[in-house]
Amino acid sequence: MKQTPKGILKRWCDGINKKRLGDLLRLYNNEAELLPTFSNRRLNSSDEIKKYFERLLACKKLSVDVHDRTVCVLKTSDTVCVVSGIYLWKIEMEKELLHFEARFTMVVDVRLSAPVLHHHSSQIPRML
Repeated sequence: MKQTPKGILKRWCDGINKKRLGDLLRLYNNEAELLPTFSNRRLNSSDEIKKYFERLLACKKLSVDVHDRTVCVLKTSDTVCVVSGIYLWKIEMEKELLHFEARFTMVVDVRLSAPVLHHHSSQIPRML
């Protein structure tokens, strides 16, 4: 079955929501870079990405939902696309349930079994 950029995004969200570490890690290419929502570090190795998701998935009441109307897919070649949009995170940290929106950008190559080449996610800052 042919992968689609939105299908890859859905698989990523399912990995978070179902706390399936293996499913998440299989999405990231060996050369992938992750600029994650919950870290100030640039992660550019499979081991760093794994450690990040292990910590994240250990959080209670964790979920992410994409605002479908915000998703934009920009095709940059026959197989590479940039997928961006906004998702809503719910996460319990220090016994407090937080809800906040974050913006994301993923560069994916739909022909690869590990399609995520780059992923950036950051909390949307408050307006001045």
